[in-house]
Amino acid sequence: MSSIQNRIKTFAELGKFLSQFSREKIQQKKDVQFNDIFFDGFQHQIKIAEESNNWFTRDNILFSIENWADALQSKHLEKWISEEDFNDQADKLVAIIMAGNIPLVGFHDFLSVLVSGHSVLVKQSSNDNHLLPFLSKYLEYIDPYFKGKISFTEEKLEGFDAVIATGSNNTARYFEYYFKDKPNIIRKNRNSVAVIQGNESEQDFESLGEDVFRYFGLGCRSVSKLFVPKDFNFDLFFQGVYKQQNIINNAKYANNYDYNKAVYLMSEFDILENGFLMIKEDESYASPIATLFYEYYDSLENLKIKLYQDAENIQCIVANNFIENEVKFGQTQFPSLWDYADGVNTLNFLSKI
Repeated sequence: MSSIQNRIKTFAELGKFLSQFSREKIQQKKDVQFNDIFFDGFQHQIKIAEESNNWFTRDNILFSIENWADALQSKHLEKWISEEDFNDQADKLVAIIMAGNIPLVGFHDFLSVLVSGHSVLVKQSSNDNHLLPFLSKYLEYIDPYFKGKISFTEEKLEGFDAVIATGSNNTARYFEYYFKDKPNIIRKNRNSVAVIQGNESEQDFESLGEDVFRYFGLGCRSVSKLFVPKDFNFDLFFQGVYKQQNIINNAKYANNYDYNKAVYLMSEFDILENGFLMIKEDESYASPIATLFYEYYDSLENLKIKLYQDAENIQCIVANNFIENEVKFGQTQFPSLWDYADGVNTLNFLSKI
């Protein structure tokens, strides 16, 4: 048996280990346990993850690791679990089907299951299957309690008590049917939006560039659509995001940019573009890579109603003093442990299975 305090302590040690790997520098710290076994190996896994997926640049991998190093501090873990009671929890086997759109994208579910005292059966995406198994071994070294609590599979999932599955809207329909007899959380496509009110500064738009371009826009917290007032002048927006121009040097991104631009031009759509981003008027929330959709609104009140009605399609709303639970410009990619995907409280779900 392991108490929840021991489990928190173990994940805090993992956070300390991860804190050695940042975009600024990778450097060993003296007080990190088992560095002699794991430090060089994790550097190697980062390299393999980068080589295996052209979307996983070193910068994006290390950005994700930095965020998890920050999140896995004892004070954050303590605050996060304080609402739930897991001490008398019966150990269940929870299957997790992970997406692979950004590095370590399934880590929050993985953490939630283990910190709750359950065992986890992980089915990873082939796009992101190098970092997590390695970090699992680190957890087992820190606390042998985790040995036998963590398993990975590429086969059909069997013998589990509950499931957390993330996929596209199409696969979600399959998941909902296939897992209908088990307690489940099924996650679908979501996108994030920004509400522009016309009083934003160039700094706001510079910050928005991080929300749009981080992870090449592939995350559910990535802004894929702008809501703008009538007659909005996009010049300030383009000036603000210009700092992100080097993204076009990524070959995969550039190919998507060229392809989507050709499609738009052949279809005679009206687009604005600056050499690395196209913006197009469109009512959809999910925009293609290298494209940002925008939609005009006639009143902020009507826009609020629309966003409430479309809430199941939206992960984050970026704005300045517009709506409750909004996210500040430049902050979508820095979620706290209690910022749940789809707004579904994973810990609460796990406390009741």
